Amino acid sequence: MENRKNSKHNKKMRKLILLCLLCGIILTVSTYAWFIGMKTVNVEKFDINIATTEGLYLSMNGKDWSYNLDAINAEAYKDNANVWLQGEKEGLIPMSSIGDMDNASSRMKLFEKGSLTAVPGGARLMASRVDNYTNRVKENGEFTEGDGYVAFDLFIKNMSGTEYYVEDNILNEEDIYLTVNSAVKVSKNGVENSGIENSVRVAFAQIGRVTAEDGATTVDEITNIKCAGDGEGGKVTGLCRSAQIWEPNDTKHVSNAAKYYQTSCKQRKAGDDGKDVTSSGSYTDACDTLTLTNSYPTYAIANTIGTGKDSNNVNIYDGEAFNGYTANSMSYEEYNALEDKSSAKLVDFPYFTDTQKMITGTARPKFMSLAPNSITKVRVYVWIEGQDIDNYDFASLGHEVSINFGFTKEQLTEDDVDYTGPSTDITPTPEEESAGKTEHQA
Repeated sequence: MENRKNSKHNKKMRKLILLCLLCGIILTVSTYAWFIGMKTVNVEKFDINIATTEGLYLSMNGKDWSYNLDAINAEAYKDNANVWLQGEKEGLIPMSSIGDMDNASSRMKLFEKGSLTAVPGGARLMASRVDNYTNRVKENGEFTEGDGYVAFDLFIKNMSGTEYYVEDNILNEEDIYLTVNSAVKVSKNGVENSGIENSVRVAFAQIGRVTAEDGATTVDEITNIKCAGDGEGGKVTGLCRSAQIWEPNDTKHVSNAAKYYQTSCKQRKAGDDGKDVTSSGSYTDACDTLTLTNSYPTYAIANTIGTGKDSNNVNIYDGEAFNGYTANSMSYEEYNALEDKSSAKLVDFPYFTDTQKMITGTARPKFMSLAPNSITKVRVYVWIEGQDIDNYDFASLGHEVSINFGFTKEQLTEDDVDYTGPSTDITPTPEEESAGKTEHQA
């Protein structure tokens, strides 16, 4: 009887979720903001549990496949470079990224504070790239990650269809949607009204894929998937797409963050009149007041911001939406159009937001796509976005946040169609499937 109750409970928890549900990531966050004087708060614990429905399986090691996965405690493949931040005095620290990938290392490019100096209209920003592209776990192993963010490899086996499409073409792939109950909140042990939950980012970087046909690919070939693939006629289709990044709570801001911004941000004069970031003569009046229920852009860091010509004249508030200074920022479309992207500094990045997640009916936008009959290696990143307007000086006092999100192939929910028929919760549990539905076993 108890097993039957648990089985029904598991079904309900997986309702409409077709990719994965990361539930209850509970973080005590150490946040050293771009700004000045952040307190240090150590990580105590967080849990990652993943669940899927029929036809789609998850693994951390490329050989053991299941609907339910405790990512932290599941067996990962040998010489992995997963980072969980569970050690003493470890925690999330503000980073910045626009999701660009490094093909050579199969890693997402992230940037961290190199230097920060208070100026009359905010702070001068200098940033260096996180070193996750030079060192390896072992000589032939994965490239290591840096400190201050969560990163792990998740293998997703999609059993839709029988054809495997070798080429990298999203027209051959299935649309995936972010579930409407995905959310980032202050956890029950955290402190409300700090706003720390509003600057969290979660990225999904597709590294590459192989066919899911039984016996066609070895475990080593699955775990060693790299961005570059293995050439024409090889088993691995290299992807290395720019990561899809989710921004939760895009229309939620706490009053303390708004007051901090209003006190520190000043309008910056255009062109040469405002070029010197350290001069009071470069600034005029206070920046416009933030509306607590509006969505605002994030001018995320695209490259190292160092001491070269004009590089040290970047203000954390640079951008049309904040201090009005546009010499250091550009749209994502302008960034993609550049042949040489090395000179770009700040980019207005188009995150997938909670606002998009809640669009109803056939207008609901997809989150990403996956090929049928495939095993895809996905690198998942979780960090605090240092260029987010909510990442102010006292945000770390919130201590802990819970992160829950999932994916589905269903664009329409029951509410979208005013559904009144039988229960849609018909997905078998792994226990039921192993007992009587072996034809679907991974």
